[in-house]
This record gives sequence, structure tokens and C-alpha cells, in this order.
Amino acid sequence: MEKRPLDVAVISDVHLGTYGCRAKELANYLKSISPNILILNGDIIDGWQFSKRYFPVAHIQVIKEIMQLITSGTRVFYITGNHDEMMRRYTDLQIGNFTLTDKLVLEIDNKMTWVFHGDVFDNTTKGGAKTLAKLGSSGYSLLIRFNRFVNFILKIFGQERVSISKRVMAGVNKAVSKINDFEMIAAELAIEKKYDYVICGHIHQPQKKVVENKDGKVTYLNSGDWVEHLTALEYQQSEWTIFEYDEKNFPATNEKELKPKLDVITDQINFYINSLAI
Repeated sequence: MEKRPLDVAVISDVHLGTYGCRAKELANYLKSISPNILILNGDIIDGWQFSKRYFPVAHIQVIKEIMQLITSGTRVFYITGNHDEMMRRYTDLQIGNFTLTDKLVLEIDNKMTWVFHGDVFDNTTKGGAKTLAKLGSSGYSLLIRFNRFVNFILKIFGQERVSISKRVMAGVNKAVSKINDFEMIAAELAIEKKYDYVICGHIHQPQKKVVENKDGKVTYLNSGDWVEHLTALEYQQSEWTIFEYDEKNFPATNEKELKPKLDVITDQINFYINSLAI
């Protein structure tokens, strides 16, 4: 497959290390693009649910593709989120084309773009509510597994798949957005700071819209997730667009063929992952 050139690509809420992560699809997407800048906008590795017993080949493939982009000249910015907050102790780490940070401001085509995960505006990830949020995250992971079992049965009987988990997540996100006024707070802060764009993740809801108030306007963007929506933000030809993954446009992935190619780097990747879990 010929790689698509992009100025910037943004992904978030991948949740590597969980059953809900759609790692095969994300690896396919990463193999299909050649961005000048790749922004990993939080919750890439799920430290809340991480287990050394579950990190399959497809998840390692995602890390391999990111590493391949770095070695090919792509600048990669990893912005920490709440599920990978354990990495915040290493904020401002820079190794070659890779930078780890909590937030990012970029000037792109003379426009100022502010990028951060967004959990700072979510009261459910702070204090005592954080424990409940972690329990809810574990429950959501179980729901994903149950949903896949239901769809397996439906497929046997020739019925269309359903997304129980997406409906539940949509309900949760509406509640979170209502309580915290997530999008408006982010947009109004960006207007106050005179930014042209503000990019978030966290609420798993892809979005592109212009927010305006008496002080000005800003374009609010959200990259969605790689659990349910399978979306990314792409910047090319002076325009931001939301990419939606469609499996019909990508070749099937054979994990048995991938494994021998990944064995060389698996031990090294697991070493770093295990060190982050300490």
C-alpha cells in the first residue's frame, strides 16, 4: 500500500494493553501514512488496566510502527493522558525525533495550535472520583469483551453486529461533557490565549467545530479513539479533517506472519513497558 503524505496526524485514546484496543486496525493505519509530525495525544498505553499477561502481538506492532516512523524522520510528540499518567514523571524527555510532554503548542501555516489530552478538565479523574473512574474503566473493558461475544453469536446467525459498548460510552461521555462543559472550557481557554485551533482527546468523541464567543473564535478538534470510533485527525493542504477507519480499504493482517518479524524487538519493548508499570 502506498503511504499517504500528511503534514500532521493526531491519534489518542488507543489504550494499548486492554482488550478493547483495536490495535490491528491502528497498525494498518500507521503503515498507510507518512506524516511530518505524529502527535500521540494521551491514553496510548493504558496504565490503569495494564497487565504483563496481556500485551499481544498486534499491540507490539503498533509500537513498532511508531518506532519505524521515528526512524524514518517523523517527529513524534507523546502527550500524556490520565491512563498513561505514570509517564508524566518523565515530562520534557527528548530523544532524537521523539518528545514526551504534557501539552504542546505548534505553529502550523502561521496558525497557532494548542494540543493536550483534556483530562485536566474532567473532575471524574481527580481525587476520590479517580478510584471510581478506574473501576468504571475496568467495567468498560469487560463490556467490550462481552460485546465481542455477542457479535460472534450474531455473525453465526447472519445478523448485523451491534455496539453495546459504544452506546454506553456515548452516554458516559455526554454526562462527563455536561458536568464539566468539556468542549466549551477548552475552546474558551484557547480563545483567551489567542490560539486558532485547540485539539483534545479523552472523551472518545471525534469532533471538529468552530466555537465563538464575545472575545473571538477557535476551531475545536477531538481525535476520538481507537476503541470504538477508530478515528484520527489529519492536517494536509491547510485543512484539518477527521479520518475514519474503514477495513475495506486495508489488507487483512495475519498475526502468524507478523510474529517472527516482531520477535527481534519484543523483548526490548516489553522491558520498557514493564518499567513503566513499576
